[in-house]
Order: sequence, then structure tokens, then C-alpha cells
Amino acid sequence: MNMRNGTLENGALLDTNLDTTFLKVVAVISMLLDHVGGTFFPEYPVFRWIGRLAFPIFCYCMTVGMLYTRDIKRYLGRIAVFAVISQPFWILAFNPHDFWGNLTNWNIFFTLFISLLAVWGFKEKKWWLFAVSTFVICFWNFDYSFTGILLMLIFYLCRKKPVLGAVLYTLSYLPALFGGSLEDPLCWVVGGHPVGFEIFSLLALPFIYFHTNTSIKLPKWFFYVFYPAHLALIALVRYFMGF
Repeated sequence: MNMRNGTLENGALLDTNLDTTFLKVVAVISMLLDHVGGTFFPEYPVFRWIGRLAFPIFCYCMTVGMLYTRDIKRYLGRIAVFAVISQPFWILAFNPHDFWGNLTNWNIFFTLFISLLAVWGFKEKKWWLFAVSTFVICFWNFDYSFTGILLMLIFYLCRKKPVLGAVLYTLSYLPALFGGSLEDPLCWVVGGHPVGFEIFSLLALPFIYFHTNTSIKLPKWFFYVFYPAHLALIALVRYFMGF
């Protein structure tokens, strides 16, 4: 099946937003602001707040990709290759003073790869694959830990029930209401009460569950290449700025 401007030629397997090129653009812009703000403007948490949109949107787009790809192994393979390519740039962008010490602090492509592998195992009833992937992501040093698997399971299991999916998605982030700390500069303080900045992930909900139909067209490789490329640029700027 082929997606064209957010629709599918032979019927939809999901009742959620299929305008995935638009969603990926939103995600990469959010991610770029997150990384630039976190690196160069840490005193302004709004950059990191906006950045919370990126991960759930990427998880959703990966779930869509899993359902519509003709070759899941090649799809997973591409993600794995760019995860490996991106790793040195990720370290140089965010931890340049301890390269070897951060070699196994995995970048987000690894999280997405393991999460998608787990959910594909769930879909195909390969329970051993689901179990192993879940164990690995929970007990190794992956960004977001089990959150990626949880989100992808919600998107997959509720693919034809968008209202239920939106409710479960919202519930998954409600613990952030009580997960903040006044000592955390990233928390959102409301009336003296600290709210974990993960709560801003709820801003991704309308993008995922409300249908759009933009005319944005970009090569699929753009989104793979963008990740290591923007990390390399951040690393270069850090180097020439001397920090």
C-alpha cells in the first residue's frame, strides 16, 4: 500500500492521522529546538518543553511504517544502520569531553529500533522477541526506556479506536503532574507546584489524532539523514565555540 498526502490507495489500517510527512517535519523541528536549546540555551526550558513533541510523534510514525512497509526487516535495518552512524555524532554533540564513557549511552534511533522490534514481535506473536527487546530497553541505558514500547503498543492496539488511543496516550503522561521537582530547572511550576516537563508530550496528541492533509513532500531519506547531520552540526558549533 502506498501513502499519498496522508491517505492510502487501498484503504487505511489506521483511523489516526496518516499525513506522516507533515508529522515528521513537526517532529524534526521539535527535536532540533530541543537539542539546540539544551546545548546552547539551557537557561530557557521552553526549548526542552517544545522538544517533548518529537519522541511520541516519531513513535507514531514508526508504528505507521511497521503497518505499511512491504519489508519490515529492511525497515528495521535502515533504522539500525542510522542508529550506528549517529552514535559518535550524538556523543560529540552532547558529551564531547567523555567520548568513551558515553559510548553505550544510546542515541534515540536505538530506542526507536528496539521499541519497534518489540512491537513487531508482539504483532507477529513472537513473544520471545517482545520479551527480550523489552528486557534490553528497560535494563540498558536507552533514552525514554520502556516509554517507546508503551506508546507504540497504544498506537498499534488502538489503531482503529482513536478515541481510546487518545485517552490511553493522555493517561500515560498524567504521572508527570506529580513527577516534578522544584530543584529541576526543566519542570513547569504552576502555582508553586512542580510538574514534570514530560507533560508537554501531550502537545503531540492533536498532531497524531486529528487528520491533516498537507501537500508536503520530502524524500524518505531526508529524515534518516537529518538526525546524524544535525548532531554533527551541533558538535561542530560546540567545538568552534570552545565548550
